[in-house]
Amino acid sequence: MKIEIPEYALVLLVGASGTGKSSFAARHFLPTEVISSDRMRGWVADDETDQSATGDAFDVLRYVTEKRLKARRFTVIDATNVQPEARRGLIALAKKWHALAVAIVFDLPEAIAIERNAARPDRQFGAGPVKRQTQALKRSMGKMKREGLRFVHRLRSVEEIDAVEIVRTRLWTDRRGETGPFDIIGDVHGCCDELETLLDELGYAVSWDGKSVTVTPPEGRRAIFVGDLVDRGPRSPDALRIAKHMVEAGTGLCVLGNHDDKLKRHLSGRNVKQTHGLAETVEQFAGEPPEFAAEMREWLDALISHYVLDGGKLVVAHAGIKEAMQGRASGAIRSFCMYGETTGEIDEFGLPVRSDWAADYKGNAKVVYGHTPVVEANWINGTLCIDTGCVFGGKLTALRYPELDLVEVPAARTYYEPIRPLEAPQANTGLAANQLDLADVLGKQSIDTRHYHRVTVREDNAAAALEVMSRYAVDPRWLIYLPPTMSPAETSARDGWLERPEEAFAYYGEKGVRTLIAEEKHMGSRGLIVLSRTQEVAAKRFGITDGSRGVVVTRTGRRFFKDAEMEAQALHRIDAAMEASGLWDELATDWVLWDAEILPWSMKAGSLVRGQYAAVGAAATSGLAALDEAVSAARKRGVAVDDLSNATTEKFADAKRYRDAYNQYVAPFEGIEDLRIAPFHLLASEGSVHDEKDHVWHMEMAHRLAKTDPALLIATRYRQIDLDDEQQVADAIAWWEAMTADGSEGMVVKPRDFVARGRKGLLQPAVKCRGREYLRIIYGPHYDRPENLERLKKRGLGHKRSMALREFALGLEALHRFVEHEPLTRVHQCVFGVLAMESEPVDPRL
Repeated sequence: MKIEIPEYALVLLVGASGTGKSSFAARHFLPTEVISSDRMRGWVADDETDQSATGDAFDVLRYVTEKRLKARRFTVIDATNVQPEARRGLIALAKKWHALAVAIVFDLPEAIAIERNAARPDRQFGAGPVKRQTQALKRSMGKMKREGLRFVHRLRSVEEIDAVEIVRTRLWTDRRGETGPFDIIGDVHGCCDELETLLDELGYAVSWDGKSVTVTPPEGRRAIFVGDLVDRGPRSPDALRIAKHMVEAGTGLCVLGNHDDKLKRHLSGRNVKQTHGLAETVEQFAGEPPEFAAEMREWLDALISHYVLDGGKLVVAHAGIKEAMQGRASGAIRSFCMYGETTGEIDEFGLPVRSDWAADYKGNAKVVYGHTPVVEANWINGTLCIDTGCVFGGKLTALRYPELDLVEVPAARTYYEPIRPLEAPQANTGLAANQLDLADVLGKQSIDTRHYHRVTVREDNAAAALEVMSRYAVDPRWLIYLPPTMSPAETSARDGWLERPEEAFAYYGEKGVRTLIAEEKHMGSRGLIVLSRTQEVAAKRFGITDGSRGVVVTRTGRRFFKDAEMEAQALHRIDAAMEASGLWDELATDWVLWDAEILPWSMKAGSLVRGQYAAVGAAATSGLAALDEAVSAARKRGVAVDDLSNATTEKFADAKRYRDAYNQYVAPFEGIEDLRIAPFHLLASEGSVHDEKDHVWHMEMAHRLAKTDPALLIATRYRQIDLDDEQQVADAIAWWEAMTADGSEGMVVKPRDFVARGRKGLLQPAVKCRGREYLRIIYGPHYDRPENLERLKKRGLGHKRSMALREFALGLEALHRFVEHEPLTRVHQCVFGVLAMESEPVDPRL
């Protein structure tokens, strides 16, 4: 006997004690799927037969059941469940979490159960309980389906029980194995002319033979209709023909819209009001043969509420769907998917006020839907409404997935006047207060990333990040990325050196990377430049409505410029450079994110220079000068001070080198004329995170930008190195030596690929190799004395490099989530994670 059970369900085993429920569960279900009332008694009372613990045991049973259903876990309840009141609470849990409730009834003769219990030492309670349980089961057997059980399977003999084969079936909504590509088409509402034009734009060939239609898709693609094929427009029957043909041919999918459902009920003879365009559809059906109505009634009746596609990454529903409803089945879900959710209020047009479920959405899947006509399709927290009101004179819109490109066809005319004006597009990221929810970033976080698997953020580090963000950060809607820290190279094996390029090259070479990029490292401050092409783009894509077009951010999420006017001037000139270089158009984008170094260093580090470096330099030079005079005086008096004199001279020379080292990075800063910006990564633009481009591409883009405004923008020097070419390696080392001797901070060594992997996984995205005199600023005037270098060469890089990899993965994950229109909270989870990592204890000199 085959029993089919949905793969997401709550299964109640129903029967008197001794009818074989537990043995059946052990044969057919995983131990983790079965929640046994006896086992719960054992948990709370150390005795599975202790009936006094039944109340507490069932409290635990219901608690565990709810947690499993919340997580969409198949769950089996092994208890007698013979009374309606015993089943009622469990069925309520199934309804709450949109699980199908299934009963498997063990309707055996009571004599068998009594005999089995008598043979078990732990079941010596006589025949009375079994008789009462059997009678209770018989009284309620015929009423079970009315209790809310979707399927009831009755087993009447031991032979039937032994012959059972459990087959788990996918829910009709589950199309996770279908990955696309898809073309998702918005509400048609009988606008079949526009539908045919849109299909043509998408590459589908539509041909008619009388009233028979054939649609040939582009190879490998499939269309998905979001419902509301009918009403208001002039060709509802033809729209149905196209969708039905594509679904039956396997080239399309379609979910049920509320207008489609209303038409189905009319065709089924139900008494429905012919309002909101149904009258026009009924009139059009009058011109069709009688069998057409029956055919469409049957087809519409088979349409389902929503589809979960592409491994759970995409959900399509007519009116949208909340995360907790996705991939589940219930009447409540079907209703939500057709009508959405209302507040219970009526607006000035006499229509129900809809709840804005999309503003609260935080799910992982993208939700594409229609139902609520809008002027323009726009992403809201990973959801997209593509009903752009074609029947009201707007346009018919399709989303190409996974490309996330919109294809639109304008309406030929206004077919139906809307009762309520079409809604204006909302900002791309939710403006609701709960979109910046502390719960999303506080506590221990486990974040899945596409480049480094799962990254864990400790609770105390998350709290430190929140402190920084809440007190100092820019408007968080601009914060779509923070850069990673960068590790230095291993310590040099050569005497007198702490860092040299040879070790940086060796790190990558030993891990199989043979082509490197070496870039000059500017002595400046890290800055992220987020720039929108227009104020309208800033409002639409970032939700920023204060008139600004962008922001320059420090590596810790703070506003880089205290002077708003200077920031505006810098952004204006970068925008002009984007225009002059042709990058706006070439990238087909209306926003960009640049990673850059901003100079002079003293603009941001002035207080550091004055309070730390200058103070140390002044104290060292003045103190050692006084000591030198004292030593000279002692020598004149005949005191033997040669060793002290030599040491003082060396230390005095170190102190002067220290002072000269930081002074060369101190420059006057009066305004925009003194500002210099050196871009080196074009991190992202609309539709793309450019981690698939190599570093040569990034530098070429940066050089093109810099070429248009050399007074502001610096084209960073770089070179490509083939590690198998000894001359290129030698030239790169000589280049570094010359640059650092001339005052440069050093260079950054990267694999040519933006994301590089070795045999053991992700490699460092970059390794810095700093010059000898710059390191004097970092480690102190006398750092290169032999005794100090011996100690410094024992420094550990493991923690720093672990941080760099985790922050690199989190930063890119944040960008991918933003570019893929995921909810702002999921972007911030990664950005906060980067900042949280920075509170981990690590030597700041590394």
